[in-house]
Amino acid sequence: MTASSPDWLDPLRASAFAQWLAAVAPAHGLQTGTVRLASADASFRRYFRVDAAGGAASCIIMDAPPAQEDCGPFVKVAGLMADAGLNAPRVLAWDAPLGFMLLSDLGARTMLDVIAPPAAVLATAEPTPAHFDLYMQAIDLLVRWQLASRPGVLPPYDDALLSRELALFPDWYVGRHRDFAIDAGLMGRLDPIFEQIKANNLQSLGAARVYVHRDFMPRNLMVDRNGDMGVLDFQDAVYGPVTYDIASLMRDAFLSWEEEFVLDITVRYWQKARKAGLPVGDDFGEFYRAVEWMGLQRHLKVLGIFARLTLRDGKPRYLADTPRFIKYARSTAARYRQLGPLMVLLDEIEGNETRVGYTF
Repeated sequence: MTASSPDWLDPLRASAFAQWLAAVAPAHGLQTGTVRLASADASFRRYFRVDAAGGAASCIIMDAPPAQEDCGPFVKVAGLMADAGLNAPRVLAWDAPLGFMLLSDLGARTMLDVIAPPAAVLATAEPTPAHFDLYMQAIDLLVRWQLASRPGVLPPYDDALLSRELALFPDWYVGRHRDFAIDAGLMGRLDPIFEQIKANNLQSLGAARVYVHRDFMPRNLMVDRNGDMGVLDFQDAVYGPVTYDIASLMRDAFLSWEEEFVLDITVRYWQKARKAGLPVGDDFGEFYRAVEWMGLQRHLKVLGIFARLTLRDGKPRYLADTPRFIKYARSTAARYRQLGPLMVLLDEIEGNETRVGYTF
């Protein structure tokens, strides 16, 4: 296959890329004329696919400008995942000063592609037996990843990090996207809610800690021709609450499921994790409550991130999925009495009338 070279806004970077590729291509049998865009994500990274000679497997090139992206964590976590027996990209070559990396290719089909058409859908999906099998594969991967956990290896998911993430919601979504004044009155209502969320997430299940992928969702899980699953986008991994990744998997950024399916997969994860000796507790009700509170923190964070991607980074497609996260957050707030003030605030921000039927 032939393809034109990727577009470069910076001629100097384009030249550096051409020289780097020419240097690494012979050792890996790369056909330099086949480089084409594979994907771009929410960061400054871009990914290219390049073919290899003689029908060998293609490779992925990561373009990560070092002024904006530190590839060190990616390399470290890729090694941890390999040690845990997960199918993650292998680092074949890396020029740290330039920010170019050659990786093994896990294919072009994500779990999300298998489940739904490439276009994002806001409607709730209807699960099939094939979907169930995919999620069972995903939770097997998650359990394997968590079993490899060791303290002191990855950054802690602590109060400071949770606070920084939650601050994205008022700063970017409420203030800049919804144009609310972020004054003492608003923060006086938000701060106690944030403290409750952080306390629940840091103290639930005996403060159980494992490796956290931090974006474990169908768009970051790859499915090859044999149906085997691999993992991408893991560079932000931390050591934190055991509930985070299952919450991320089942309350996805681009795909929603009915509560029955969410519960079914979550309880199956809990059973497998408990049997494997992971610290998920002996009471599923308590575990699911912890998952919902962890998910709520993520929903609010993502609302802020998606607004920032639109307003600061010029990537408006993410903002189209914010109604999904408002719905997730409202559903959780409606379930717990102490979160009633959050539900009222969310409805004020969205211009909705708060539903009755619960007290707080």
